[in-house]
Amino acid sequence: MRRIYESAAYGPEPGCYWAETVSAPDWPRLRGSERADVAVIGGGFTGLNAALDLAASGARVALLEAETPGWGASGRNGGFCCLGGAKAPEALLRRRFGAEGLAEWHATQIASIDTVAGRLAEHGIDADTHSEGETCLAHTPRAMARLRAEAEEAAQAYGTEPRLTERDALRQEGLGGTFHGALTLPIGFALNPRKYHHGLARAAMEAGVACFSESPVTGLVRDGAHWRLTTPEGEIRADQVVIATNGYSSEDLPDWLRARTLPVQSSIIVTRPLTPEEQQRQGWTSAQMSYDSRRLLHYFRKLPNGRFLFGMRGGLSARPASVARLRARIRRDFHAMFPEWRDVEITHDWSGLICLMANLTPYVGPVPGHPGLHASLGYHGNGVAMSSHSGRLLAAQMTTGAPVPAVLSAPPRRFPLGRFRRWLLAPAYAAAETLDL
Repeated sequence: MRRIYESAAYGPEPGCYWAETVSAPDWPRLRGSERADVAVIGGGFTGLNAALDLAASGARVALLEAETPGWGASGRNGGFCCLGGAKAPEALLRRRFGAEGLAEWHATQIASIDTVAGRLAEHGIDADTHSEGETCLAHTPRAMARLRAEAEEAAQAYGTEPRLTERDALRQEGLGGTFHGALTLPIGFALNPRKYHHGLARAAMEAGVACFSESPVTGLVRDGAHWRLTTPEGEIRADQVVIATNGYSSEDLPDWLRARTLPVQSSIIVTRPLTPEEQQRQGWTSAQMSYDSRRLLHYFRKLPNGRFLFGMRGGLSARPASVARLRARIRRDFHAMFPEWRDVEITHDWSGLICLMANLTPYVGPVPGHPGLHASLGYHGNGVAMSSHSGRLLAAQMTTGAPVPAVLSAPPRRFPLGRFRRWLLAPAYAAAETLDL
């Protein structure tokens, strides 16, 4: 595979807390030759949701995961099933797609959360859901002023009633910390992403999807009227192919994908269970999934068992020295925001890759110039809901020709600098930190 980070960025993450909470499904390796109507490359939320609906339409579906089930971003994210998926500001989306396209995008975000809730209910998946929407916490007085201004816009955009909490009422709501107020949108919920993933995997296998693990696709070529996918121990011939690899994509599968994604490192720590006294001392007793108002944001929530999850962006390399610096940085930021927990043991520590696009919007649709090849990727760090919904949108487009929302259907441009494009992140991070002061 041709990727832009060091190999360690794509290796196993033994410190991931979610892996300890549920047993992984047992998928065999692909050995020998197989035939399928559709081959799905990538066994995360996008691939599984697409595979489920394709199988329900009567298609023979084979799904290929390069590592073990839940190994990638779908099994190691923060578990925020929330609004989002694009990085483009709303003013830019309005210019590109008009007021109607922007309204459609708002509706699509709500539908993406409904998709996950529907999957959980339909397949009886207990994913430890909690949180009444999502809360943004202002890190400065100026940021709180922006949240007050955004409240009315959010109400109109999403048809709901946001809740503003001023600084002196934060502890009363269990949101104690170094914050200057909050805005809560009552849309979305938190979950255990690995339990959601493994529930989807069980449902896919029951629907007849042939799921294979430790079967990385090393070759993808058009062979007459079909596609031929090769793995270290086998091959599949398929009429159609879905690329659902997001931040873990290979630059040459297909060559069209080269430089069209920008993987970005995101890191998470989890503490031991906090006692009720420790929670009261800090003033954080809320079950809300939350994030701060910084451009280079932090995201955090108290898990149902009392552990505290805290995540952030910011890594530029998977080299040991860079990883060590990021490990120190995330602890420093955690202690600064929640000083009463400075001595609380951090039991788990891991990282993964999210995926940015040059258009600043996800892409769902056919790969231009490649008949029978389709892709869904680029959720900008908010993929639990949007990746799930995008997988379903892609399956519907493939089987019935159903249209994809305009924001999701613009083919992605290439980033500048080619294989060196991750170094675009360094000045972007520096600018974000300056603007966050």
